[in-house]
Amino acid sequence: MLSLRRRSTGGLSVATRYTIGSGLVITALVATLVALLVPVSKFGDRAAAAPAGAAAALPAGVEDDGAGTMSTAYGPLSPVDRDFVRKVRLAGLWELPAGRQAQQRGARPAVRTAGQHLVEGHTELDRQVVQVGQALGVDLPNRPSAQQQAWLDQLTAAQGAEYERLFVQLLRRAHGKVFALLAQVRAQTRNSMVRSLATSANSTVLDHITVLEETGLVDFDSLSDAPGAPSSPGPARPQGASSPPMSDRRYEVK
Repeated sequence: MLSLRRRSTGGLSVATRYTIGSGLVITALVATLVALLVPVSKFGDRAAAAPAGAAAALPAGVEDDGAGTMSTAYGPLSPVDRDFVRKVRLAGLWELPAGRQAQQRGARPAVRTAGQHLVEGHTELDRQVVQVGQALGVDLPNRPSAQQQAWLDQLTAAQGAEYERLFVQLLRRAHGKVFALLAQVRAQTRNSMVRSLATSANSTVLDHITVLEETGLVDFDSLSDAPGAPSSPGPARPQGASSPPMSDRRYEVK
């Protein structure tokens, strides 16, 4: 009897310990799972909310229209893409009339040839950019900026050799600025229509840079943006000659 009681007591003790141990293990597992899930959930919420509240930094010179990145049938359309499309349109709005004027007023054949290339290139590029604007829903400007109109006014007021030097220098500086922008957009855009426009514009701008340089009137020193360089696109001039008066406006692609 005593032996049986001991075994019975011993059996009850083992069962109790087993039950208690199992409960502790289950409790520990539940606590661990809760500890794992709660931080992950909170972190996920913060990660999802951060991009929505954070303003993406845009490259210098890009005008943000506030519409963010939009979905289109041709791929995402970013603020940089829309800014580029508008700037291509703006470039044509003043470079086309400048080219026509050079065809009429240029005394040197090379200057008239450069004017012809400007007219032909920007006529085709303007046709493309209008199509892109319509397809992507981008509002396009229909007149030059105030700064661009001022450059056209400078050209209209200039005469003779001064006119030719001013024409070449203004347009060469303009195309140099556009060329740098094209490389950035072409490399980074995810929109197929913008990429195609950048490819066409790249060929057009390179052609215009080439014919402008072939006039022999480009003053490359004044094209630099380095400190100490002229702040305006000054005309090429013989050594020792004084520079004709010009506006201090610099070319910016706007």
